[in-house]
Amino acid sequence: MKVVLPGGTGQVGTVLDRALTAAGHEVTVLTRHPVRARQVGWDGATLGRWAETIDGSDVVINLAGRSVSCRYTAENLRAMMDSRVDSARVVGEAIAAAARPPRVWLQMSTATIYAHRFDAANDEATGVIGGSETGVPDYWAYSVGIARNWERAQAEAATPATRKVALRAAMVMSPDRGGVFDVLLGLARLGLGGPVAGGAQYVSWIHEEDFVRAMEFLIDRDDIDGPVNLASPGPLPQRDFMRALRTARGIPVGLPATRWMAELGAFALRSDTELLLKSRRVVPGRLREAGFDFRYRAWQPAVMDLVRRVRSARAA
Repeated sequence: MKVVLPGGTGQVGTVLDRALTAAGHEVTVLTRHPVRARQVGWDGATLGRWAETIDGSDVVINLAGRSVSCRYTAENLRAMMDSRVDSARVVGEAIAAAARPPRVWLQMSTATIYAHRFDAANDEATGVIGGSETGVPDYWAYSVGIARNWERAQAEAATPATRKVALRAAMVMSPDRGGVFDVLLGLARLGLGGPVAGGAQYVSWIHEEDFVRAMEFLIDRDDIDGPVNLASPGPLPQRDFMRALRTARGIPVGLPATRWMAELGAFALRSDTELLLKSRRVVPGRLREAGFDFRYRAWQPAVMDLVRRVRSARAA
């Protein structure tokens, strides 16, 4: 199977590239800065010779977009919007122009599209799209707008021969250095792995193994298109999420942080508190209905596996 990964050099792209290559597939990564074999340069906004990699491919998995791990300034928010919408648009143009278009286009989106809520979980059928919540910072609506426009760019692409799936992904947990789990583990080691602003906000996540398996499942299932939540069935409050992480790593104490302390910490890390404070209670309705079997449904066994693999890698 020939797979093209636009934006495939980040954490999620590394996970997919590694797994798909190990499974024997031919993977080409589109990146602004190609340095290895199987990497092809592109700018994420305009058609070029890179489009030749899409013509004749079987699957395109577009992961491109500026990292959300940044301060949410007006400039960064605009860059986050443009990089996502432009890349989805130009991938659609490349598929539309292909003599032999791929049979499926999996387009990264985000679970952040759903509303900040505590009362019920968001699935694809009954979930509440965010942007109009009360009692949250106004700029949180911009993140929802990014997700909406990201998905719209794919949906409006004229690619009748190619099935399209929008991946509303939660945080992908892998043991790789620099990934989200590595950051959380580092905070816990510093004693900062306690509840943030009370810790009632929900954390949605997916183990890397289930993420890869879900992608393979969606590639094979010709009857599934449109938005699909990529999240474990077991979202949990942030205080419980971090308690399980500390327990798995053998860290007895995690200092709690107030909202203003979280603001200071996010500023120091050049990040934003939306990533800590928004309640993302997302569940995989369509995957479960289609019969997908999660290997890591609950966070405790998932975090135990991740910690074990981090220790093993760093002891090697």
